[in-house]
Amino acid sequence: MPPASTGASTLIVAASTQSSPAAPASDRLEPGRPGYRRMSFALFAAGVATFALLYSTQALLPAVSASFGATAGQASWTVSAATGALALCVLPMSALSERFGRRQMMTASLVVAVTVGMFVPFAPSLGWLIALRAVQGAALAGLPASAMAYLAEEVRPKALVAAIGLFVAGNSIGGMSGRILTGWVAQAWGWRAALGAVGLLAVACAVVFHFMIPKARHFTPGSLNPRALAKTVGGHLADPLLRRLYAIGALFMTVFGAVYTVIGYRLVEAPFSLPQGVVGSIFLVYLVGTVSSAAAGKLVARLGRRGALYLAVSTTAAGLLLSLADQLAAVLLGLVLITAGFFAGHAVASSSVSRTATTGRAQASALYQSAYYLGSSAGGTLGAVAFHAGGWAGTVALGLLAVLGVVSITLYGSRAARAQRMGAATVASVPN
Repeated sequence: MPPASTGASTLIVAASTQSSPAAPASDRLEPGRPGYRRMSFALFAAGVATFALLYSTQALLPAVSASFGATAGQASWTVSAATGALALCVLPMSALSERFGRRQMMTASLVVAVTVGMFVPFAPSLGWLIALRAVQGAALAGLPASAMAYLAEEVRPKALVAAIGLFVAGNSIGGMSGRILTGWVAQAWGWRAALGAVGLLAVACAVVFHFMIPKARHFTPGSLNPRALAKTVGGHLADPLLRRLYAIGALFMTVFGAVYTVIGYRLVEAPFSLPQGVVGSIFLVYLVGTVSSAAAGKLVARLGRRGALYLAVSTTAAGLLLSLADQLAAVLLGLVLITAGFFAGHAVASSSVSRTATTGRAQASALYQSAYYLGSSAGGTLGAVAFHAGGWAGTVALGLLAVLGVVSITLYGSRAARAQRMGAATVASVPN
């Protein structure tokens, strides 16, 4: 299971089910064939650009607050606006790619997002900065689902997982390196220069994408059918299990978004007083997610889906409580536990979505992405508001409340499943 911070893990199973049956396997890309390496480099670069841009301001929030005289809650909207816009636009953007093409949608998304990114460092006010970030997030929504569909159509099935893995790796590296890059550049030259550095990185990645991505050979345009899309989405939202999984993903991301949006404010203040570059490097903790998300499959095999979720929330809660200490080592260990618990829980919930949906898996995964990024937006803003009102303890309280929500939903699901099994057993025992 790839790192869950990207949100892309929800699409891996869905993409593997979307291969065009009309396209002969012998005519598709695979390792060793012309175009495969170019395609891999292109989508890796696109992944780096996407998530470097999406979270570019997260490590800079204390500096943004100081520059505009804004509270943590106000500055957090520079992150929440981008992730919220992505959440709202991912489903319609994925539908547009069915009509106009995957390659065209990815190119347009990158061009718009990168162009906006060059204006972001010059935002004259916090309001302008938030507005530009919202446009960036909306533009970036066209890339993840289109990339997965492009791979499913152009790559041979046996090479699909490896190809998707490279794209997801680009997402992870972009999200982490963008935060670290902005932290160190901001320490030397200020937050505007840091955002400019991310913008230049994204421009370089977009150029690589443009010249390296092979033309789509197996895409067949479809018609835009809002009624059919609405029917599929309505069916998913009417499924009680899918609704619970969407809520679990949103609540897990609420914790994660709150913690990583606010942690910079805590670490630059006494008693830690860390420099901006060091605070940006804290995001190296994301690497823990590679281990915990990869272990999620083994946890489910040993403990079951609900058992794995209970372990994930327990780990997250322990990390939240440990982070309350005023010792840096304890805070860092708390972040490790929070990150490990979140990634494991998200991996379990997101993979369960694709297993639960028997039809319209792409839409089911897109809905999960929407819930996931809405949770990120809510967590970032509410976590900052809680920090402003009650310090780090307020942010931890919000996180524990979200964790309690996951536990409650999981308990309810366990009872519902038990009642369903008992009902089925009763019906089976009645003689004909």
